[in-house]
Amino acid sequence: MIKTTLLFFLTALAEIVGCFLPWLWLKKGASALLLVPAALSLAAFVWLLTLHPAASGRVYAAYGGVYVVTALLWLRWVDGVRLSYSDWLGAAVAFCGMLIIVAGWGKA
Repeated sequence: MIKTTLLFFLTALAEIVGCFLPWLWLKKGASALLLVPAALSLAAFVWLLTLHPAASGRVYAAYGGVYVVTALLWLRWVDGVRLSYSDWLGAAVAFCGMLIIVAGWGKA
């Protein structure tokens, strides 16, 4: 379970970086050269999703819970926005959903 969770966090980070770099280019006037590492990051994101042993739909569903947590941590650390109680509560619910889905992988 720990290995799967860490892999999901790494996957989410690759997706967020792959989306954030073009955002910097489009919204903040950063160099279009950021599209190269963005594409590589998104390719890594796709590859990382294939490393899970479950069917793709289950992987995507479980990954969503970790993505929510990772995106909120990004919001806090990169964007500098203080998280609210509802942010933390939503993250906890999403993360618990991921744990429930992953716990059932071997039983399906």
